[in-house]
Amino acid sequence: MRKLIFIGFIVLGALIGLVTVVRSDWETRLVMMAVGALVGTAIGGGLTRMGSRPLPKESSWLDQPHGQGTPEDELVRNYWRDRGHAPFMKPPEVVPDKHMFDPDRLG
Repeated sequence: MRKLIFIGFIVLGALIGLVTVVRSDWETRLVMMAVGALVGTAIGGGLTRMGSRPLPKESSWLDQPHGQGTPEDELVRNYWRDRGHAPFMKPPEVVPDKHMFDPDRLG
């Protein structure tokens, strides 16, 4: 059924290309039919998903115990906590009250 819909879009695109230049010479008709078929192929392939592979079923990250996912899953899961840094690589949150080269800081 998908192939029939796909071929239907190709034929529809070619017919639309033919109708747009019905009073022209045959070379122009062939070129416009080819352009219409190309556009119909793109639209038909997109709508029927002819070139795509089926998406793999993924389990929800809620189903996995903590710490057993992939590193990307862990980064996504803990982004709010780690603010985008890798686990155990988060820089310390230091709020300096004085500049590190301030002479009053040393003594």
